[in-house]
Amino acid sequence: MVLNKEDITLKTVLWATLTANGNYAQSGPENPPKKEALNDFAAQAMAAGNFIVGRRTFEAMRGSGGGGGPFANLDIVVISNSIPEMPGVTVANSPEEALRYLREKGHQTALISGGADIHNAFLGQGLVDELIFNVAPVLEGKGLNLVIDQANYSYKEISLIDCAPLGGGVVQLRYAIER
Repeated sequence: MVLNKEDITLKTVLWATLTANGNYAQSGPENPPKKEALNDFAAQAMAAGNFIVGRRTFEAMRGSGGGGGPFANLDIVVISNSIPEMPGVTVANSPEEALRYLREKGHQTALISGGADIHNAFLGQGLVDELIFNVAPVLEGKGLNLVIDQANYSYKEISLIDCAPLGGGVVQLRYAIER
């Protein structure tokens, strides 16, 4: 039996670090990201062989490390409507285009890694199979939230797959979303 690229099932996993009060964990020089969460992201990306990210998030990632770093051998897809190409990555205009590219490359899992707009676009279009939330031991009075498209999801049950401490007070919650 010969499989066409369209027949390859692609599991989509949305990965995020949240604060204990549910906001996206904002990082900067005065509040750097928890190393346990960063290590988990690296492990998830290596296991998937790829990640999808928004342009601003990717530029922040690249600016902090420079060069290819630990992700040099991964398929990185940057979703952007304003920049048609970026060196060393594939640029897609939409979540669907990003997933189509990774499916055509033969990936079995797509890791959706960042930017609130990117997360909300994938969730709002019902394109997420699993959620990984690393909850950092901080409270934050401001920040971005996951906003699920009201037309598609006014309330959606999800199933807890796993809960595990990562160290440093960071707890990982994994959920399945039925599509």
